[in-house]
Parts: sequence; structure tokens; C-alpha cells
Amino acid sequence: MTAMDLTGLDTRPSQVWGAVRLVPLVRPAPVEDLRLHPRILGDGPSVVSVGPRTAYFSYIPHAFVADWTEDGTPAAAYGTHLAPGGDATPPATTGLRFHRRMARREEKHRLRFLPLHLALEGYLALHFGGPSVAWEEWSQQALRRGLSPRVEQAYTGAEVTGLADALRVFEIHPGQCGVLLYVADALAAVFVVPHPDDYRVLHPTLVQDLYGELVHHYALLMPPVPEFRARLGDEGLDSLARLRAAAGEQERAWAGFHDTTMAAGATEQDGTWRTVYRMGPFTLARFLPEFRPKQENHIGEAITDGSGRTVYLKTFRLSESQIRRGHLLSRLAAADWHLADAAAGLGIDEAALGLRLESAGFGFLLRQDVLDAYRKRAAPPRRRRS
Repeated sequence: MTAMDLTGLDTRPSQVWGAVRLVPLVRPAPVEDLRLHPRILGDGPSVVSVGPRTAYFSYIPHAFVADWTEDGTPAAAYGTHLAPGGDATPPATTGLRFHRRMARREEKHRLRFLPLHLALEGYLALHFGGPSVAWEEWSQQALRRGLSPRVEQAYTGAEVTGLADALRVFEIHPGQCGVLLYVADALAAVFVVPHPDDYRVLHPTLVQDLYGELVHHYALLMPPVPEFRARLGDEGLDSLARLRAAAGEQERAWAGFHDTTMAAGATEQDGTWRTVYRMGPFTLARFLPEFRPKQENHIGEAITDGSGRTVYLKTFRLSESQIRRGHLLSRLAAADWHLADAAAGLGIDEAALGLRLESAGFGFLLRQDVLDAYRKRAAPPRRRRS
């Protein structure tokens, strides 16, 4: 199953601000029986209980609340607000907030979930329990606690150079229900909602979302990207009808180029899906990629309807180091955590795999004497003096 199915969404010409490119996604007909609105939580840290003796600690500025109907009649998104109590001034101090579960049903047809953190939890929980077999190479910490605690770093949108200005000045199209966000023409994130009114309310929350290391560095270091301007010749444009037809042809050409070239690395990405919650005719799920090194990899979450159409989507682009960690953990799990077998599957020797684990931040999983032996085997031989 592909990670991002954008069927039913039409691509519109991009808008550029420095290294940031926004590509609007428009629905010919909005989804009426599912609506989303934000619940602003503030700037303080949050702790989410995700299971017995397991918690998730992160910056969580807002939650999304989904309302739906069972019979296809329009649902209303109510209670929308952008600042608690109507006051946008942050308090001098903020307390630690506690949440129960990433997705929690509040009423019969209402679900509160933490956007993007559903996807990040899936990545952080990847083979979280550690070695499935107590091979002698693994440390006691790995056997007793697995990968706990597991830590990954990300940047808020406010730290991505140019993003806040781009979101403030770019035009929102009629019928717009989503956006593809590029930084230095690398796809950074995809955001899709059911209804244009939902998008207008949720558009500012993109600057509060989390973005990977690659996105932050590209925005900071890369030069402005070019605009794709349509150029119409003078020949044959002797009426408004022909001018309109020529403009439409340019718009379709841009959409075809974008969909088959710029977005292909993500939309053609295969991955594994896991259902998180069933909401009447809708299903909330998250997905992980196949962790292909040196390629584009996205994690994300989506809501699909009964026909499989994507009505909500939010993604996070992994950095190369995050891809490498996911790749190593997946190959180890596939080999039942047997180092020699996993190394053979990667086409390297056991010592090289051990040093890769150390470089990826998983050195604590190996016994110290085993890791020292790997370093000694990998070190170049000393030259003897005559």
C-alpha cells in the first residue's frame, strides 16, 4: 500500500518564498461528514501515557478533534479557537501537561488525537522491546529495557527559516483542503484535511508542527528556489476563450510535472500501515516506510473513508540518520537480533555491523567487551618500526 494516496485532490500552481515552496491541494467536492478543528494546548511540555509503564514526552502545541456522522450527513466543526480564553499572550510559566493516549474518544462521534505525534510514536516504538532472543552479544540493559528511553530530535516550524512568512503571505485557494510543503524543493511535509473551512482554520498550525533535521538545514542554508512561471505565446490567443484554454493547459502541465516528478519519491513509497482507531465509516491509521537508505522516507498518519479515499493526512520527513536507525532496527528484527545473520543480510561482517550500531546511537545495546572487540577488529594494523 502506498503511504500517500492523493486521489481526489487536484494540484494547483506553487507559490514560492525564499527556499519554501507551497503547492496547494484542492478538492472538487469537500468531505462533509468528517470535520477537524484544533484544540490549542500551549507551549509547555507534555507527557502522554501510551501504555503500562510507558510514556511519551514531547512538545505538543495542539490536538485535533474529529467530528463525524454515520449516515453521510454534514458534520459541524465547533469549538474552534486559536488561543485559550481569547488571550494570545503566553503565560510567564507553563506547567507540565498530562494526556491519556495519543487518540482518545471524547463522545460518541468525537475523537481527540495528537497530530503528527501518532506517526512519531510509531517510529519511536519501532522494535522498542529490543532483542527478541538473548544472544550473548547483547547487554543486560538491552535485554531488560530494550531501547528505553528512545529519543529523537526535531525542530518546530518557527525554527524553519521562511516558513512563518510563507504561511502568512501565501494565497489560500478556493476549495483548498491541503498543501505539499517543499524546502529547497525537497518534500518536507504533506497536510490534507476534509473541508476547505477546516484548512483555513488549521493552516496556521503548520508553523507549530515538528520538522526534521534535513528540513531545518535546507531552509537555513539553501538559496531561494525558482518559480515555475507559465509563458503563453502570442499566436492564436485572439479571444478570452482561447486564452483561458491556454492557461488551463499550462496549469495541467504543471500538475502533471509535479505529480510525476517532484512528489514521486513520496507518493510511490511503500510502507506498513497500522490501524489506530475506527471512527464509524472512517479509519485513523499511521504508517512507516521501508527505510530505504539515501532515499526519501516519510512517516505519517491518515484518516481514510470506507472507499479508501484519504480525507486527512499529515507526514514527517525523516533525516538520513533517522532512516539509518530505522533500517538497522528492521534488519536486526528480521534476523531475530542475531548479529551475524543480520550482518550477512547487509553484506558486511559482524564487527562492521556492531560499529554501525554504535554510530547510530545504539552502542549501549552491545556488551562493552563485545563492542571493544569490534573496534579492535576494525582498526587498521599498526606499522612496526624497524
